[in-house]
Amino acid sequence: MPKTSARLLSLLSLLQSRRDWPGALLAERLEVSPRTVRRDVDRLRELGYPIVTTKGPDGGYRLDAGAQLPPLLFDDDQAVALAIALPAATGAGIEEAAERALQTVRQVMPARLRHRVDALSFTAVERPAPSVDPRTLVALSTAVRAREVLRFDYAPTDTPPRRVEPHHLVTWGQRWYLVAWDLDREDWRIFRADRITSRTPTGPKFADRGLADVAAFVAARFRGTDLSGEWPCRGEVILHLPATEAASYLSDGVIEALGPERCRVSLGAWSWRGLAASFGRVDADIEVVGPAELNTAFRQLAARYAEAARVSEEPCLPTRPSTSSGPAGPNR
Repeated sequence: MPKTSARLLSLLSLLQSRRDWPGALLAERLEVSPRTVRRDVDRLRELGYPIVTTKGPDGGYRLDAGAQLPPLLFDDDQAVALAIALPAATGAGIEEAAERALQTVRQVMPARLRHRVDALSFTAVERPAPSVDPRTLVALSTAVRAREVLRFDYAPTDTPPRRVEPHHLVTWGQRWYLVAWDLDREDWRIFRADRITSRTPTGPKFADRGLADVAAFVAARFRGTDLSGEWPCRGEVILHLPATEAASYLSDGVIEALGPERCRVSLGAWSWRGLAASFGRVDADIEVVGPAELNTAFRQLAARYAEAARVSEEPCLPTRPSTSSGPAGPNR
């Protein structure tokens, strides 16, 4: 039989790994009697772990939520995952707390785990994320979970408070967003959490409107398409380039080989000029297949680029020498 201290740690690890544990199964896993399991559970309760007894034919135990956070036990993979995730915690006003948590976890890691974490160290190179008050995130998440209508002021506009049915709190591009049904505009809207100032109390409860794939919805809105995934502008060109090389430039396009040195490419974008510019990234001659709007966009970009080249090639006029013998004074 393992020593009591080692057995308690094993029991705690098992209780954290799933919601409910039959007493007989715990005894089997620990290779002890059900009576020993009961005594060990009592010892963990004395240490502050809120373990409740479950009723039923397979009565057992559950590690429940308590008033205070007791010491936790992580396996190797959980500890490494936590140490890697904490440095990336940005945008919620918890950066300092995340750094302290990382130091706490790393300090008690055995050497073999510290080596794994150090080998996976990284620097997140991204734009600074606007800080969000954690209390705002908690208020938004609470309203989402309770399915209660939310009222809030939305900066920098001075419009009346927005009334929405909050459905999801999400992150995108290092920012926090609220996905909600706007009751006044009768449409889905995405709001930046750092611009929200919640008003209390919340409103009545509402029914789920069935936005099943929130990730697809947010991705579609941010790239300017609808939920079908279709771009508002789609065109087709022929590139004088092998299809395999075109794929390295336009990996999100539909590419059809027309021979060893030519291919047809269909691509979408949020605007016609944006679409023409996307094709222009390819170092190859381009034949526009259609539509006419894409032809127009190429002409507009060509004129703009030609003007930019003309201005940059104009010779600089020589500076007229000053006729004043003294230092120049301020302009009047």
